[in-house]
Amino acid sequence: MKKHILLALCLHACSVYLYAQTIQPYLPVPTKQQLDWHGLEFYFFVHFGPNTFTDKEWGHGDEPEDIFNPTGLDCRQWARTAKQSGAKGIIITAKHHDGFCLWPSKYSKHTVRESKWKKGKGDVLRELSQACKEYGIKFGVYISPWDRNHPQYGTPEYNDVFVNMMKEIFSNYGPIWELWWDGANGEGPNGKKQVYDWGRFESVVRQISPNTVVFSDIGPDIRWVGNEKGIAGKTNWNGLDTAGFTRGLGAPHTDTLNKGNIHGKTWIPAECDVSIRPGWFYHAEEDGKVKTPEQLFNLYLKSVGRGANFLLNIPPDRRGLIHANDSVALVGFRSIMEKNFANNLVMNTSAQLTAGNQVLNTTQLTDQSVKTYVQLNHYQEQGIRLVFTKPTEINCIVLQEAIEFGQRIQNFEIDLENSESLTLIKGTTVGRKRIVSFPTRKVNNIVVRITQARAAPILNEITAHKMAEILVEENPPE
Repeated sequence: MKKHILLALCLHACSVYLYAQTIQPYLPVPTKQQLDWHGLEFYFFVHFGPNTFTDKEWGHGDEPEDIFNPTGLDCRQWARTAKQSGAKGIIITAKHHDGFCLWPSKYSKHTVRESKWKKGKGDVLRELSQACKEYGIKFGVYISPWDRNHPQYGTPEYNDVFVNMMKEIFSNYGPIWELWWDGANGEGPNGKKQVYDWGRFESVVRQISPNTVVFSDIGPDIRWVGNEKGIAGKTNWNGLDTAGFTRGLGAPHTDTLNKGNIHGKTWIPAECDVSIRPGWFYHAEEDGKVKTPEQLFNLYLKSVGRGANFLLNIPPDRRGLIHANDSVALVGFRSIMEKNFANNLVMNTSAQLTAGNQVLNTTQLTDQSVKTYVQLNHYQEQGIRLVFTKPTEINCIVLQEAIEFGQRIQNFEIDLENSESLTLIKGTTVGRKRIVSFPTRKVNNIVVRITQARAAPILNEITAHKMAEILVEENPPE
């Protein structure tokens, strides 16, 4: 049934609607760009620069340019690896705190142009942006405002430098899908700290690239999740209040960033950043410490499975290539994803929406389309029952809200019913996607109930799966 057909059933003088024009959004709601961002779910972070060659995590800005010399650099290999792993984009550290620019910026003398790599003719951003276009994945840029090399850092003139650098990047390597701002603010080579003109920075980006989503502690579009472990809060609201806060040391408490604000005035969803290795830049001694495919899958459950996005750092080595150990783990991760989510045990099953003796049967919740949905106007009187034709083993249920109308669900319950017993599972927020995993149960029916919501809940999909037992998330959903 198409979205524009009204389907109504009297349930204690209330109705269930599948009709877009009858639904009023519950603010805040995502922009078109944010909604598209939610749909990407998983993409790469790439930390690369002088630190790759010095074994540092934070460079001091005094590293000689010639130390940067990735003689085997192949950005097509990066993009190909991203594609093979299921990642939808790559965000590159175009300039880290050391100030070294991976492109030949006109506004710095600490760039690839001054290195011996390709005799000063190289341009990492050029090669990576082209590779991303070739493989059909998004291209994003991290650019730190902190610069431990630039002589004007710590003066008003440096804000002009930073703005001009951003303009260079957008003009020469766009479109830029996501811009990543680090709020770090330390001393520059003159011993001074910079007063960042964040208002101007935001205004410039909006003017030159309105479709770019911007990340920082407080957005304006995407927020930090409050840790570098890749884990979102079990309760995770997409709303955030930013009044009175600033980036960096003035950001909200990490607990707030992890959970969001239930009554947050602005839609600023969480992005979960974590590295596939202990460090963010490549270190040879960490070749044996790459996260396993199973560990990556667990992080997916605790990021995307809690309504956030998963930003996984994959640092290229000194050759300029993604190490084989990282590639093997990534391919294994995608294999786990495909095997364990491929079989939706309730696909196209008729969902029974019940209230008292009234029943409405609909496949809108099981058609694997986020374009169809069901609004539960009197949710406290309604349950959603999915009936199996025979007892079926499951250990994972996925719920999805139609977040284009706002995030509404505060608490939910799931009954796992069989002929002998009933298992009750409780959870809080849903958001774009909530993955609930539990020890395997053989069930006859699943019943989903929304027990608390800020407005009439709107669900667009419910799926059920039997994952390998080793993959089941250890922590309960509450």
